[in-house]
Amino acid sequence: MSAAPMPVGDAARELLARILYAEAGTRPVRAIEALAALAMNRARETMASEEARLRFSAGKASPSLPRAVIAVLRAPFQFPVLHPRHPRHGRFVAPAEDDAALAICRRVAHRALSGAMRDTLGGATHWHDDGRAPPWATGLIPVAECGGLAFYRM
Repeated sequence: MSAAPMPVGDAARELLARILYAEAGTRPVRAIEALAALAMNRARETMASEEARLRFSAGKASPSLPRAVIAVLRAPFQFPVLHPRHPRHGRFVAPAEDDAALAICRRVAHRALSGAMRDTLGGATHWHDDGRAPPWATGLIPVAECGGLAFYRM
C-alpha cells in the first residue's frame, strides 16, 4: 500500500525548508529568511508574468502560490544544492532531522508560505553567495546583503 500524496501546501513548505537548510542552514536566521523571501518573490512574479515564468520556473504556469513555489524551487539552475554534485546536496536529500537549523528552516518556510513573513529584500529575485561572484552580478549593487549572501533586484 502506498502512502497518500502530500498536500501541495505541505509539499511546498517541505521543499522550501530543505532548500533553505541546504543553501543557508549554517547561516544566520536573517539570511535564511532572506532566501525564503527571494523564493517567494520569484513565485509571485511567475504567477504574474510570462517572462518571469521562463526565467524562474522553466515556463511552468501555476494556478496557486504553493504550486508556483514548487515550480520555482524545482526549476533548473535556480538553487545550486539541487545538483547532485553540489557539496551540500546531501543536506537537501537527507536533512539531519535532529538539527536545530532544520527546525528553523521549517518555521521560516511555514511563515513565508503563510504570508506572515515580510519581504525585507525590496522584491529581489537574484542572489549569490558572497564567496563567488557570478558574471551577471558584475557592476550591480546588491539591494541587500546578509549572512554571506547578496541579493539583487533586476
